Amino acid sequence: MKTLIPLLACFLIAFSVGSNSTSNAVGICIGCQIVNLKKALLYFGLFVFLGIFLQGKEVMETVGNHLVKLDFEGIFLSLFISATLIIVSNFKKLPLSTHQVVIGSLTGTGLASGLRIDWSVLLEITFSWFISPFGAFIFAIALYWLMEKTISRMGFLQIERLIRWLLIISSLFVAYNTGANELATVLGPAIHANLTTKMQGVILGSLAVFTGAVVLGPRVIDTIGKGITPLDPYSGFAAQFGASLCVLLFTFLGMPVSTTYCIIGGISGVGALKGMKTVKYRLLQRLILSWILAPLLAFFISYLLFSFKKAFL
Repeated sequence: MKTLIPLLACFLIAFSVGSNSTSNAVGICIGCQIVNLKKALLYFGLFVFLGIFLQGKEVMETVGNHLVKLDFEGIFLSLFISATLIIVSNFKKLPLSTHQVVIGSLTGTGLASGLRIDWSVLLEITFSWFISPFGAFIFAIALYWLMEKTISRMGFLQIERLIRWLLIISSLFVAYNTGANELATVLGPAIHANLTTKMQGVILGSLAVFTGAVVLGPRVIDTIGKGITPLDPYSGFAAQFGASLCVLLFTFLGMPVSTTYCIIGGISGVGALKGMKTVKYRLLQRLILSWILAPLLAFFISYLLFSFKKAFL
């Protein structure tokens, strides 16, 4: 019965992943008016499950085994703080990186509890956070340039039909990466602490993500799909698929990177290529600020709360 408490926190974060990451997968499709929300959410849930089931092992190993090994209380506190921060950000309609919050909380709790933290792994993860949005930025620009040299020479109706299908495929690719990378980050600590079996975690975690997508996902979709720069299906595909390629590359390396910020990097790349005036810099600055503050806030809250618990409870 005791193990249910951190598991509930874990699945609450998975619920938050669904509410936060739905925009990554279907935000551009909704913004471009390609697919209706209900159908998009069903496919999103299916491909999240496929991602965590087929390719979640590497990231789960990095987060749950290599970074820091927490005890029951440490896992509970870290996951509870992470879930709270992510849900609050969703109600504020601001996308937040689950990876950064979870890693920040785990590291803060581990340091306060005196456990060994593999700082080289943390450095690799942090470095991945910084370069992955820029990688998505470059991938999106390269894809857009390639499309200009190839697809743009086709007839208008052919282009429109092809891009719409490619954008749907790209959305499913993002959903797959959400399972393989983002959900794997959440489940890694619980599975490697033997609080649940891998199969149980995969099934229940995927269901929690899908539930979060249905209940809260639409609140963040407008920010990603329409808020940073105006997107059409043509540029939307370049941004989303470029980000997906970048996330998949880091997933193969076992690095937990933010799908949210890779998508933002991809959208910004297309916006820059189309003309810097199209990018809404005030919103972009707000997103970058949250990118920097989120892991630091999670780290310090976890560190202070666990230190307080050790001293007074």
